[in-house]
Amino acid sequence: MARTPTQDDKSVPAPSREDEILMREIDEAVRQDDAVEFFQKYGTALGVAIALLLIGMFGFWWWDSAREAEREAQSEAIVSALDSVDAGDYESAASKVDSVIEEGEPGARTAARFLQAAAALEQEDTARAVELYAAIAADEEAPAPMRDLALIREVATNFDDREPADVIARLRTLAVPGNAFFGSAGELVAIAHLEAGNRDEAGTLFAAIARDESLPDTLRSRARQMAGLLGVDAIDDVDALLESEGVSAAAGPRPSAR
Repeated sequence: MARTPTQDDKSVPAPSREDEILMREIDEAVRQDDAVEFFQKYGTALGVAIALLLIGMFGFWWWDSAREAEREAQSEAIVSALDSVDAGDYESAASKVDSVIEEGEPGARTAARFLQAAAALEQEDTARAVELYAAIAADEEAPAPMRDLALIREVATNFDDREPADVIARLRTLAVPGNAFFGSAGELVAIAHLEAGNRDEAGTLFAAIARDESLPDTLRSRARQMAGLLGVDAIDDVDALLESEGVSAAAGPRPSAR
């Protein structure tokens, strides 16, 4: 019976150099055939994917460049309008930002409306200013703090023409301690309460404003006086108050807190 040759069997001849070269050529041919078959099968899809990738990259670059150019143009329009404001030419200032309001991004559009509203007030066009502030407050794309500020400016601009209940309803959510616009909104709401005959609510709100150390001193002082007139004690530390106003506690009798 013939025996099976093994690797250590010296009776099996080693492959010649010509055989090794032939095997390499066959292996290379197989790899080439695999590559050809792959490209024949997936070449079109691969080419489309690469083309789409390149188009997408170019499109993003173009879009980003276009947006940058638009932002620069909007900034230049606003700066030019501010120059007109400085020169007292409010009509020209308003017209320079018309295109920004129509086509600008939310931030630029909001700034342009504020500028036009200020120009309208300088020209004593209260109705136009109120309209612009209302547009900012209603613009859901505008930054939230700017919308809140616009709402306060809208109400303050024609406060005398509004019913107290309308002022209270519109500014109620802003007239709370801790809100960034508590001082401005709170004072307007307190005055509206006073006009509506709600003395207790007005006094409490004035006292809260007076105690808020984050607010300007002039506003706190005004609120403290109003709270006192309404019979609400808005002074937590009389000695500290006198010291802050440059009055010595020993200089005379302390004012009675009402």
